Amino acid sequence: MRQAIGELEVPTRGQGLVEMTRDVCGWVAEQSMATGLLTLFCRHTSASLLVQENAAPEVRDDLLAYFSRIAPEDRHAYAHDDEGPDDMPAHLRAALTGVQLSIPVANGRPVLGTWQGIYLFEHRRAAHRRRIALHLLGE
Repeated sequence: MRQAIGELEVPTRGQGLVEMTRDVCGWVAEQSMATGLLTLFCRHTSASLLVQENAAPEVRDDLLAYFSRIAPEDRHAYAHDDEGPDDMPAHLRAALTGVQLSIPVANGRPVLGTWQGIYLFEHRRAAHRRRIALHLLGE
């Protein structure tokens, strides 16, 4: 059994989903492990990770609209607003979606369905450079 650890930096343009499947698959391939378990961990409290459809852009639009409804920006709704009106809603959205993924690896590649992609979900309006820790345990 072997393990590898690394990090990806994912630039965002503000709220939205940034597909990182290609970068993750590239990193996994570099580790030369045929089978194992890949863990991804978002090192931030206002962004999250998702496995989501990568074919229809409307899915990403609908996700943004849905989270805007369930965790709206409203200065009067939250006590925490240290970094502006999108601060607390971003924390809520990250709590609801999660910051960690576990994906099996087979034949040297993450095991994803036909229409599945790995996404960073940026919940803040401003652009950021998000850091994602990767850990692969396998052989």
